[in-house]
Amino acid sequence: MSTLAPDGRIEPLVVRSREVGDPGDLIELLPAAADALAWVHGGDGIIGWGQAASFEPEGPSRFTDADRWWDALVAGAVVRDEIEIPGSGLVAFGTFTFAGEPGSRLVVPEIIVGRRDGHSWVTTIGRALETTPALSHTEGVDPLETTFTDPLDERNEWAQTVDKAISRIQHGDLDKVVLARKVEARFGEPLDIRSPLARLAKNYPSCWTFHVDGFFGSTPEMLVRLDGGLITSRVLAGTIRRTGDDDRDLALAASLARSSKDLEEHEYAVRSVADALAPHCKAMNVPESPFVLHLPNVMHLATDVTGVLRDDADALALVASLHPSAAVGGTPTAEAVGLIAEIENLERGRYAGPVGWISASGDGEWGIGLRSAQLDPGGRSAKMFAGCGIVADSDPADELAESDAKLIPLREALS
Repeated sequence: MSTLAPDGRIEPLVVRSREVGDPGDLIELLPAAADALAWVHGGDGIIGWGQAASFEPEGPSRFTDADRWWDALVAGAVVRDEIEIPGSGLVAFGTFTFAGEPGSRLVVPEIIVGRRDGHSWVTTIGRALETTPALSHTEGVDPLETTFTDPLDERNEWAQTVDKAISRIQHGDLDKVVLARKVEARFGEPLDIRSPLARLAKNYPSCWTFHVDGFFGSTPEMLVRLDGGLITSRVLAGTIRRTGDDDRDLALAASLARSSKDLEEHEYAVRSVADALAPHCKAMNVPESPFVLHLPNVMHLATDVTGVLRDDADALALVASLHPSAAVGGTPTAEAVGLIAEIENLERGRYAGPVGWISASGDGEWGIGLRSAQLDPGGRSAKMFAGCGIVADSDPADELAESDAKLIPLREALS
């Protein structure tokens, strides 16, 4: 739906948020439609459907162009928000490509259902005041005849690419680079996106389960959250696969926390985030050492960087400052991104790009599009992605095994 009037102006939107009783499982409220939107964490979050407005920026200026469009849309909107908590009122869901290629998109839905801190609400967005829609629960249909394409020659080729990157790092060209690989899933009939979203949200409640314009997944990494002037960024770098044996996993967690290779990789990632946020903060807290984040399939070294906003930057401006961090690009950033373009031989699209939402106040939550997949038009196949941070003493076989572990959430959700 176009947001422009015939004279080129952005048409104003009328927005109303009303408090409602607890709507139950949010994913089950989604319609079986391609325009379904989701951002769910621990059962709370926001979902939406329909399209009241959208914008598709591209290129190096995609974040600032999106921010400019959003500011203009907000300025013209008529908003009645009876809730006034993050996620209520006028909200846009968004997904951005990693390197600026076409595919970035901001979407303002016609209906939003949200729950946070014991409050639940419904937001309607359109050209006039709308009545609150009736909400009903339906479960998604599980995919049939799912097959995964992961040829041995492609696995070997990716390991060779990792080896090339190690050589360049050991030669002194850079300190770290994050390389991604792709596995394709094919379905016997068009995928009902509600099915994998429900499984991801159930199996990984500590992650942020998302869907925007066919891009879906469950990311453990919060690129940036802005909430009333408080900035939070969760940095993950350094990974080890879980075995399913609790005692063995505790020992592995201890070894991860002592691993010089993983601690080095993690330090690069934390430093890049802290350096990017520093100009926007009047105070920051950067923990001296990481903690181990336990997920069902893997464990990560994790650090929560926090700060207090000093300027008038909104969530999209902070995203522009942070992306790409060392956690998804490498160190130094320019050299790492250049090497990715040179040797990765993969169209990342939205993989490892920012995905999340922004509100009219400028607050929002933006994760890194990890543990993610892009559904192809028609819904009969999806490209799943996983990436690994490569440093001087990385081992190609180990990195391949790590990427397999990171693909487990999507394999399970689509099986």
